[in-house]
Amino acid sequence: MRPHHFTVDVEEYFQVSAFEQAVPKERWITLESRVQRSVRLLLDILAQHNAHGTFFVLGWIAVHCPDLVREIAREGHEIASHGWEHQRVTTQRPAVFRSEVRRTKERLEELTGVAVLGFRAPSYSIVPGVEWALDILIEEGYRYDSSLFPIRRPGGYGYPGIAPHPHWIERRSGRIAEFPPTTLRRLGFSFPAGGGAYFRVLPYALTRAALLDCERCGKPGTFYVHPWEFDPGQPRFDVPWHTRLRHYTGLNRTEGRLRKLLTEFQFSRIADAVEFT
Repeated sequence: MRPHHFTVDVEEYFQVSAFEQAVPKERWITLESRVQRSVRLLLDILAQHNAHGTFFVLGWIAVHCPDLVREIAREGHEIASHGWEHQRVTTQRPAVFRSEVRRTKERLEELTGVAVLGFRAPSYSIVPGVEWALDILIEEGYRYDSSLFPIRRPGGYGYPGIAPHPHWIERRSGRIAEFPPTTLRRLGFSFPAGGGAYFRVLPYALTRAALLDCERCGKPGTFYVHPWEFDPGQPRFDVPWHTRLRHYTGLNRTEGRLRKLLTEFQFSRIADAVEFT
């Protein structure tokens, strides 16, 4: 069985899309940076379990924490793009999106000397009607995407109906490999089970069952986390109750659950999973 894909969306705790109204971008530079300590904890945990992963890094992080990006790469992990300032694709014009994915790719490649192959949209915001973003990614030299979440969810994200396992997407500009977050199919419904809040808030058994299903199908799953999910002491923002519930619940158990997951399953980088020729 091929390893599953371990992925990290490298962003600060204040860059979460749900915080956009509470924490405008002009405030970012004034806030305490906590991403480095959390990423280094993740690097230690992965090293202890002989696991490697793909780190989708914001261009903003690459500018403000360049040594962290180099450190991730030195540890043998893949560096991929998460866009420039965590802006959802659904709010961008194509020309702006093109500029940002090009700029981020160039910056990350300057820091590591390694080609950036992959992209993940902030908040999985390539949704039905925004497929033009895939054409731009192909044209800008990206070889794979990990932005299409195969679930039906009102608002925000979700691309119901796509294949739940890694597959190729044919577009007018060429083709691009897609690595969707893992879901669990039960009772005719697809339940999100690939990480994030679903990993922290819902029972651990959900993620475990989803990855075991992937193994039975002979397909690797794609799991994701954020550095701030390993930081229970992060500052709290005055946001609506449902946002607080989703963002802050379970922060104190993420590390323990992740260590258990890494004991039960093998993980590697997305770039190791497919031939890009």
